[in-house]
Amino acid sequence: MEIRPRRDDDLDRCVALATIVKQQDDYPVYIARDLRSFLAVPGALGAWVAETDPDIVGHVALHPSSGKAVMELLSETTGLGPDDVAVVSRLMVSSAARGTGVARQLLAAATGHAHSLGRQPILDVDVRTESAIILYERNGWQRLGSVTSRFPGGALDEYVYLGPAAES
Repeated sequence: MEIRPRRDDDLDRCVALATIVKQQDDYPVYIARDLRSFLAVPGALGAWVAETDPDIVGHVALHPSSGKAVMELLSETTGLGPDDVAVVSRLMVSSAARGTGVARQLLAAATGHAHSLGRQPILDVDVRTESAIILYERNGWQRLGSVTSRFPGGALDEYVYLGPAAES
């Protein structure tokens, strides 16, 4: 298995992965557009895949910002602003690859890239996703609090996490 930057020609396989994850886990809960647009967000700071040839078994992205409620909580609790952080998002792993360390490796790739940009990694996660919450907390992420993020057609209760600091 290889963790590597996502390429444009990976997107069809990433959409196939996201389609299966959506069916199995109801993630993402709300998407305003199609899954391709959900994965390939303009302005992303990076994206990575976990590949076991010929399959993509995992995906993660790094974005410059999150929703208003997340960013307000972050500012209130840490004093960090949008230019100080990078948001780990779109983390998904196929059911066949779960429990093998793929999610941890993808999380490390995104976190390391955030640090290389001089930014602190953060993320927000649905409060109902126990396995993801366990993953983050076991890997040194600190829960800052909870917010309700509003989307067209609904709202989602989320925990907001601050990632581990860069190693000196």
